[in-house]
Amino acid sequence: MSKMMSMMGYLLAPLANDSVYTLYRIICLVLLLLMLVCAVFAVVVILFQPGNSTGIDALGGSSETFFGKNKSKSFESKMKKWTVISLIALAVMAIVFFILQLDGIWGV
Repeated sequence: MSKMMSMMGYLLAPLANDSVYTLYRIICLVLLLLMLVCAVFAVVVILFQPGNSTGIDALGGSSETFFGKNKSKSFESKMKKWTVISLIALAVMAIVFFILQLDGIWGV
């Protein structure tokens, strides 16, 4: 376990030598680009989602439709699923990027 930690420290420490610093910068740039793609994708998916309605029409009755009963297979449910997936991926990459920055700046 300690060997793995020392190897991770060697990979992530930007002050060791130029090749390690270059690798560190490449990893950070790739993470930033992936986070940007995930964020833009999440915004686009959210904008394409229809608004949530309660299913009650103007006269006070409910409007049950075929599409309301099969929501799990609808376009709306797929969009919600992709929203959750993209935002979880964005959060994980942000945490990894933060850890890399802490290790690079303070050598934690």
